[in-house]
Amino acid sequence: MSPHILVLGGTAEARALATALAARPGVRVTTSLAGRVSRPGPVAGELRVGGFGGAEGLARWLRVHAVDAVVDATHPFAATITAHAARAAADTGLPALALRRPGWRPAPGDHWHPVRTLSAAADLLPTLGHRAFLTTGRLGLAAFAPLTDLHFVVRSVEPPEPPMPPHTRVILARGPFTVADESALLREHRIDVLVTKDSGGAATEAKLTAARDAGLPVVVVERPPLPPGVTVVPDVAGALEWLGSLPGAGGRTPPPQ
Repeated sequence: MSPHILVLGGTAEARALATALAARPGVRVTTSLAGRVSRPGPVAGELRVGGFGGAEGLARWLRVHAVDAVVDATHPFAATITAHAARAAADTGLPALALRRPGWRPAPGDHWHPVRTLSAAADLLPTLGHRAFLTTGRLGLAAFAPLTDLHFVVRSVEPPEPPMPPHTRVILARGPFTVADESALLREHRIDVLVTKDSGGAATEAKLTAARDAGLPVVVVERPPLPPGVTVVPDVAGALEWLGSLPGAGGRTPPPQ
C-alpha cells in the first residue's frame, strides 16, 4: 500500500513539500488547508479544505484515510491546529513533525519591541507612534479597535475581519515585497511605527529592512510556543530527511517482502 502523508498546509514550505512528495513514486500526499483564503495557490497531490472538528475529528480522519505520518507546515501562529495535530498524532500513534521556518532576528540599527500578544502590541503602540503600518494578518484587528486616536495602514491577502480601528486604510496584497516598495509605502503613508508578527521568511522581510533604514520602531509579536515534545525542522529538506527515516512513510519505500 502506498504511504499516505498528511501535510497541514497554508505556507510556501507546505506547497514545496507537497510538490517534492508528489513527485516520489508510490507516495500519496494530501494537503489540508483551513479555508481562510478564498483562492489558494495550486498544490501538488490531493487537497482538502476546511476544519477537522478539533483534535478528535483530526484523529478520526487520520484513521479513516490510513495516514502514515503528519507534517504540520502551517503558519507559525496557527497555534490551534498545531495543538490539535500534536494531540491527534499522539492519540493515533502516528509520527508527527512541525515544519517551521526560522523566525526573524534583529540586526544592528533595529529598534524592536517584542511582545507576546496582539493585545500587548496594542497597549504599547500609542507610546511609539501615531501612524502604524499593521501587518499582522486579517484576523485579530479587534485588539487595535479601541485606538481611536491612531491611524492605521493594514495590509493582508484577504479583506480583514471587523471590528478594526476607525481610522484604517486597507491594502490587499501578497508578498514577496521589495525594500524599495516597502520604503515607498512608509513614506507615502507617513508611517512612524511598524507592527508585525514574527512570521519569518524572506517574502515579507523587506518591511523590517525598510523600517530599519527609516529608523522606525517595530513592535514584534512573538510566536506562540509549540506543544511539548514536538519534533521541529526548519525547512523542507529537513522534513524530507525526517520522512525518509520512517519506513514506508514517504521517504525510502521499503523493499518487497
